[in-house]
Amino acid sequence: MQSGIRIALYQPDIAGNTGTILRMAACLGLAVDLIEPAGFDISDRSLKRAGMDYLEMAALTRHVDFARFEQQRRAEGRRLVLMSTKAAQPYTDFRFEDGDVLLLGRESAGVPQAVHDISDARLLIPMRGGGRSLNIALAAAMVVGEALRQIG
Repeated sequence: MQSGIRIALYQPDIAGNTGTILRMAACLGLAVDLIEPAGFDISDRSLKRAGMDYLEMAALTRHVDFARFEQQRRAEGRRLVLMSTKAAQPYTDFRFEDGDVLLLGRESAGVPQAVHDISDARLLIPMRGGGRSLNIALAAAMVVGEALRQIG
């Protein structure tokens, strides 16, 4: 199995969020898997603006579709940990492992049920106050922070 937490983005819709996640990953030394198709041109100016000069530092792997991503993930023996508003287990109650892939769905639609079904774990960020969801980059930062804290 490969080591290191990875972040996977399933068909992201918003270039600014993707750029922010790439910047965070570059600063923390994490790899990012981008599962296409994205809802924006990957060379989009707003992606570059959000990621700033960190994009060159980011370890980004693009996958033409989920099947190709899944083939690589399984070959590397990594667990798929899905962040979802439809999950029941809080991310703070989960035991992260080195090598986990933290999957975040599309801002507009999450991931299809088939992806839920094959995930090794489905986690949520508990929210009080009636909010539907957090910004995906903020959610990624919270969960990555907890995963790195646990792994050391």
